Amino acid sequence: MKILLLGKNGQLGWELQRSLAPLGELVALDRTGEPQRGLCGDLAQPQALAATVLQLKPDLIVNAAAHTAVDRAESEPDLAHTLNALAPGALAQAAQACAALLVHYSTDYVFDGSGTAPWHEHAATGPLNVYGRSKLEGERLIAASGARHLIFRTSWVYAARGGNFAKTMWQLARERERLTVIDDQVGAPTGADLIADVSAHAIRQTLRQPQAGGIYHLAAAGETSWHGYARWVIDSARALHPEQPLAVQELAPVPSSAFPTPARRPLNSRLDTSRLRQTFDLNLPEWQHGVRRMLIEMV
Repeated sequence: MKILLLGKNGQLGWELQRSLAPLGELVALDRTGEPQRGLCGDLAQPQALAATVLQLKPDLIVNAAAHTAVDRAESEPDLAHTLNALAPGALAQAAQACAALLVHYSTDYVFDGSGTAPWHEHAATGPLNVYGRSKLEGERLIAASGARHLIFRTSWVYAARGGNFAKTMWQLARERERLTVIDDQVGAPTGADLIADVSAHAIRQTLRQPQAGGIYHLAAAGETSWHGYARWVIDSARALHPEQPLAVQELAPVPSSAFPTPARRPLNSRLDTSRLRQTFDLNLPEWQHGVRRMLIEMV
């Protein structure tokens, strides 16, 4: 089986290189692509992406690239729309032409974040910002193409590689006596390694059972606020390495309004993962499991 992976050097793409490698011959591209072979990996060039697919004729396309700068998207909506909607749509049309399975990643930001119930796949959408609207349009273009596809909506993604919220909190806790963290946004921190492993498992089954395709919610089990996440990280770091002193004495909860941003964030990022777990016979670990593993490596 030939696999085309886009966004190979991102948080998720890095983990997907590992999880997809056993499935077949992997061609992994970043934004620069492979010009010497005429291969494009740049989502800003949808037609060149489609040409790359038609040249390679992969059995599987995994798109881990996206415009993820949520606040910046407010000032560059056309670019966000190209990267998050037009490019996935072009990939889907090319996938349909060569009978490939397309795997794509979306977000809880397609919802308005109201209420407290976890969002299921068929809940009414209502994105609050440009990023969410562009990701929702990408989903719709993929579905309209008729291509076989898996779309995974996820949230609060982190990875051991690169920066993330836990690393930021750990560093700030070493430097400052008082920290303020938002406590009215709720979700589940979800590791890129978990997403990559679940993706590989679901891909294998969907290639054998095409009826398993569609949209799924993928997040670690449990829930917390950003404040609760920060508290857990700091307490765990202290327990793991009591010899390393922390300056922080107070971790104060504050509402989202205390940190105004160009893009509105949903307050409720809970995702109902029951369809994913039942269809693919999976157990999703509690969010603390993956974060603890990362902290052991990090601290």
